[in-house]
Amino acid sequence: MLHGEESQDLREDNRAKNPQLQGEKDLGESASLKLAAVTPESMVVSQASSDSESKTENKTKPHSGPEGEDAVKPKRDALNRAYATGRRKTSTSRVWIKRGTGRITVNGKVFEEYFVRAVSRMLINQPFVCAQRVDQFDVVCTVKGGGLSGQAGAVRHGIARALVNFEPTLRPPLKLQGFLTRDARKVERKKPGLAKARRSYQFSKR
Repeated sequence: MLHGEESQDLREDNRAKNPQLQGEKDLGESASLKLAAVTPESMVVSQASSDSESKTENKTKPHSGPEGEDAVKPKRDALNRAYATGRRKTSTSRVWIKRGTGRITVNGKVFEEYFVRAVSRMLINQPFVCAQRVDQFDVVCTVKGGGLSGQAGAVRHGIARALVNFEPTLRPPLKLQGFLTRDARKVERKKPGLAKARRSYQFSKR
């Protein structure tokens, strides 16, 4: 025990004589205190604080909504009209809309004269009802190809897309109802060796 105490006294005398050794001792003690202070709880708290700071930074950044810098601008021509193309089955329509009283013209004819069936007229008015813009736009469109059912679907698709071009804020409700999606369903082609797309000829045993 005496030998150990003498060696400890010698080390303390050397540190007192040499200030560099004393500084190394202080650095070692401070480092050990820092390591002791770092606990799992403190690490969790520091991580939570960094997460909160990053969230506040993201909140302060300008968003891409209607009021942000990246807001989508309306697409209108010199006559304040919006244009869009609509498709359904084999029908294609070109649609122009502008502010008006709800007048719809299809291929130079009045809406009610071209689409006689009430179901077709209801189909075409669906985008206006969904966007709450009934009797607020005049529509001029041309449509070709397919039958009246496919043409009505093409006109509806074109009106929905034209509404988004005229007023981009209407995109969420129209997209939610599926009016902006091109319906890809078509008549399946006839296959060789079959009567129709899948219907085979009647089998005869003899």
